[in-house]
Amino acid sequence: MSKPKLLAKDFDFAKVVPDWQLNLATQELERVFVFRDFKAAFEFMTLSANKAEELDHHPDWSNSWNRVSVRLSTHSMKALTELDIAMASAMDRYALQVQA
Repeated sequence: MSKPKLLAKDFDFAKVVPDWQLNLATQELERVFVFRDFKAAFEFMTLSANKAEELDHHPDWSNSWNRVSVRLSTHSMKALTELDIAMASAMDRYALQVQA
């Protein structure tokens, strides 16, 4: 697999992934997803896990009943890359799909 591209210094996180928080100190994107119940949270995690395998880019996450806490970063580069944006965007779509 080719090396992922670093994001531009002026990348507009608020525009592209507005529901995610940027942690510059850890070079991570963070978000907590809340669903109606455990089954919906697990459905979201299953969809996200399949995408993570496809991208070969895996989130740091935890689940507690209807909540899924996620942190994204490209650890191999110690930075945020296009892979983090692709994964965050996919997770946003899956959350909407599950909540529909």
